[in-house]
Amino acid sequence: MKSVVTFGEIMARIAAPDNMRLRQTRVFDVTYAGSEASVAASICNFGGKARYVTALPKHSLAEATMDAVRSVGVDTSFVLRTDTGRLGVYFLETGANQRPSNVIYDRADSAVSITPPEAYDWENIFDNAQWLHLSGITPALTENAAKATLVAAQKAKAAGVTVSIDLNFRGKLWNWHAIKKGKELAQETMKKILPFIDVVIGNEEDCHDVLGIRAGETDVHSGTLDTARYTDVARQVVKMFPNVSKVAITLRESISATHNNWGAILFDAALDQPFYAPLDANGNYESYKITNIVDRVGGGDSFAGGLIFALTTPELSEPQDAVRYAVAASCLKHSIKGDFNYSTRAEVERLMGGSASGRVVR
Repeated sequence: MKSVVTFGEIMARIAAPDNMRLRQTRVFDVTYAGSEASVAASICNFGGKARYVTALPKHSLAEATMDAVRSVGVDTSFVLRTDTGRLGVYFLETGANQRPSNVIYDRADSAVSITPPEAYDWENIFDNAQWLHLSGITPALTENAAKATLVAAQKAKAAGVTVSIDLNFRGKLWNWHAIKKGKELAQETMKKILPFIDVVIGNEEDCHDVLGIRAGETDVHSGTLDTARYTDVARQVVKMFPNVSKVAITLRESISATHNNWGAILFDAALDQPFYAPLDANGNYESYKITNIVDRVGGGDSFAGGLIFALTTPELSEPQDAVRYAVAASCLKHSIKGDFNYSTRAEVERLMGGSASGRVVR
């Protein structure tokens, strides 16, 4: 079994407990995660092999981040330990009902953001690897991190490795250019990386913010989506970047902070065909109704991890099966506290098979 490689930043996640506001609590829950690390963790929890690449300072908190990913079987042998830079942090306030969740970033001068691309051992990182996964979060940190992300994609392609990217637009982060900010900087940067990408993953906002492609007049904050428009969005992505073979778009209807409807589309460029999940008994799209969300942070990463695992597993690799697996995996993640999806392949396949009652398994 070949490895899936992921590259990006891992951080300390400092969260207010029990839906409290950050200003209310004096006790915090501390875990460790980042988008690409979460994808690697999902793949290992499903039974695959994953290798995580990042840069971290030489101290015990950084060791704790590595303990977190090693505990689920992720290979950390190519994590670069540096004498400069710090461990990034993000603070999480989990919303409820009509109050949204809120994230505060504290990532300036983190080790991965200041480490130059040539510091990584790219030639050996892709030894016995089949896939590289990136996200739009790492290039949003600094110009240096953006260059490292681009080099990672280029080196992977040269090694014959499939490359995916989750567009993951984070408006609070794209501010490293003296003049260009936000969406303008994101679009300029990401359009340099996309020519080296095989599989694009995003949500309804990402395609607009990062690529300038919009799903008609769909309003993601209204609680309803016009799902039929997303085939056209995927085709526009492929037209803009003909190297892209698949486009996955997650479909989240935010009814409230604790009630979301969840599904996705996987567009196969070779077949020129969309595949939706989940489906009802008649084969029509019908989203999962997640009415008591425990933790939605990492939901998109669990989708990416599920999709990559499925596409690299022969018996799950057909487009319809792959998107069904990815959506079921990410649905289950909404019931798990923390960024990582600790669901197993058997649990995901039970949900795919229609076991959604939550009855005790004895």
